[in-house]
Amino acid sequence: MTRILVATDAWHPQVNGVVRTLTMMAEAAKGLGVEIAFLTPQSFRTFAMPSYRDLRLALPHPAAIAALIEQDKPDSIHIATEGPIGLLVRRYCRKRGLPFTTSFHTRFPDYVAARSPIPESWIWRLLRWFHRPSQAVMAATPALAAELRSRGFRNVVLWSRGVDTALFHPRHADLCLPAPVFLSVGRVAVEKNLEAFLDLDLPGTKVVVGDGPARPGLERKYRDAVFLGARHGEELARIYAAADVFVFPSKTDTFGLVLLEALASGLPVAAFPVVGPRDVIGNAPVGVLKDDLRGACLEALSIPARACVDFAARHTWQASARVFIDHALNLRPVEPESAPESEAAEFVAEDPHFAA
Repeated sequence: MTRILVATDAWHPQVNGVVRTLTMMAEAAKGLGVEIAFLTPQSFRTFAMPSYRDLRLALPHPAAIAALIEQDKPDSIHIATEGPIGLLVRRYCRKRGLPFTTSFHTRFPDYVAARSPIPESWIWRLLRWFHRPSQAVMAATPALAAELRSRGFRNVVLWSRGVDTALFHPRHADLCLPAPVFLSVGRVAVEKNLEAFLDLDLPGTKVVVGDGPARPGLERKYRDAVFLGARHGEELARIYAAADVFVFPSKTDTFGLVLLEALASGLPVAAFPVVGPRDVIGNAPVGVLKDDLRGACLEALSIPARACVDFAARHTWQASARVFIDHALNLRPVEPESAPESEAAEFVAEDPHFAA
């Protein structure tokens, strides 16, 4: 079988869209005659992020990275994240003249801006530098791809996502809560903008599924909401099926796999008209996207579940895996880079004013 090695700093036991995307895509790729192997933090010592204890970053060594890649003998290398593992795999490939692809999963400039005074422009510059040698920078939606191109990213291509309709589908389920149930699923962190949902005056019950650093504070502040913590697999699927509207208040997600999971479960979507929900849903009659999030929630109650299910059925992981494989294997030969110092020079050349 053709073998693609994916380097990622995001991995189990983390629960997020990057991890779910990679694992579901790898499973679907097997049916296409391609094996996806992973180089993950599980091979290294890790440390917890100071502002997010549940998120751990690896402490890889260049020699260990080289040994793992050479042991794997992949036909192609894909770098999924811009963390320590991604950086060292990038360096390994450039020194040896190995072409590679990357993907843009997370809007780090928005996330950093929500937690620190670091200018967003600095983070965008770092990301542009990181992805510059990539032969294909995979973006989940047309709007994100267009934004990356406008910010100076090169070789940007589309790689959409899928949903597991065998797991997520309508079924009889009851949370035994006052109806209607407005549900939000995802990481409970400041960049997810959950307060925009929890502040709404809505009938019935507001339910949040997920965990993260903001959860304790939000639970204390919003005692009328129900926080169920992290849920997975069949249990999560039943919660989706028991709700009436899926509320997606985030303005920073590049895609939002939970949107497809909700739609596959028969849940209409209420969200802001931003990148992510706008690209996933577009003008399809399966959600309401407007700046008035309360109005969107109430309007979504009238959307039939069948329309949502039919829409989600068009998004398969097999199709997603096929696109990923095509991008990952369509590579051109490159020349080795002579010295690591060239990376620093390249970064300064990206914007000489930054050096000052």
